[in-house]
Amino acid sequence: MASEIFDASDLEGRTGTPASTWRYWASIGQGPVSYKLGRRRVWDRVVVEQWLAEQQDGAK
Repeated sequence: MASEIFDASDLEGRTGTPASTWRYWASIGQGPVSYKLGRRRVWDRVVVEQWLAEQQDGAK
């Protein structure tokens, strides 16, 4: 079963965080784990959702 994947533009649309920020975080090893799929940097939906929940829990 294939996992749903997002690119930086998808994440910008879902979170409001600029695509450039998602790409920057990936380049410095911050944020949710990402990987290259061909030439594209992508994130698995499940990983992003888990990371966002952890950020929300840490803010409490």
